[in-house]
Amino acid sequence: MASRPEKEAPVTTAKLVEMKQKGVKITALTAYDAPTARLLNDAGVDVVLVGDSVGMVKLGYENTLPVTLDEMLHHVKAVKRGNSRALLVADMPYLSYELDVKETLRSAGRMIKEGGAHAVKLEGGLEIAGMVKELLKINIPVMGHLGLTPQALHRFGGYKVQGRKPQEAEKMLTDAKILEGAGAFAVVLECVPPALAREITRKLAIPTIGIGAGAHCDGQILVSDDMFGLSDGAPLKFVKRYADLRPQMLKAVQAYCREVQGGAFPSAEHEFADAPKSDKLSA
Repeated sequence: MASRPEKEAPVTTAKLVEMKQKGVKITALTAYDAPTARLLNDAGVDVVLVGDSVGMVKLGYENTLPVTLDEMLHHVKAVKRGNSRALLVADMPYLSYELDVKETLRSAGRMIKEGGAHAVKLEGGLEIAGMVKELLKINIPVMGHLGLTPQALHRFGGYKVQGRKPQEAEKMLTDAKILEGAGAFAVVLECVPPALAREITRKLAIPTIGIGAGAHCDGQILVSDDMFGLSDGAPLKFVKRYADLRPQMLKAVQAYCREVQGGAFPSAEHEFADAPKSDKLSA
């Protein structure tokens, strides 16, 4: 089995390609704040993604579409302050890169210059290949995203597995090659049949990072809150919960409320000592 890279070495886009060549699996997770970023760095995660999933996970939106560039920047800056080793990738939110080249360059540039990201992620294939090339001209690395692209939710008619039909699979493979040719350093494959993900992975020189795309991708990514068991409801099929923290946190809050209401908290051990009384008589 291939060995892991040194924990202290910063992860770069070139390192990810090298990991694919050596058969070292890439680990990626989302983060939206500094404490989570520090935790992921301490654990040795290779890629930290500030996803526009922040809209659903942290901001209470129904989907990712309402997320703005300024909202993304707020969270990218926070994650940057907690990041020390991982490659920091920032999602470009809906309508920040689809319409105008100058606006795309300005928006992505803010992610790098103001946010401190190392790279940006764009959804789509052929339709955004030109934008990928333009971003590379100003030295902004780009990660692609194919399959179930959440910003195309309404076009897909919901969150559905993509690439099951032969023509869809052929287009996705073509789009993956186009993104590689445009200069993308990696491609996320979301909700893709494992056989198709394996074929795309085999035919690309750049890494594939799967989420609901089987075990044959060069790496895997999950939403951290899903993996920690912090999300409401039953997990999606491709999510493995490595912890079940929400019930523990709920239990802790309920205990706190009971103790405050019953007068058990704060107790003497949580109080500061009174100031010592002076033995001298006041004048």
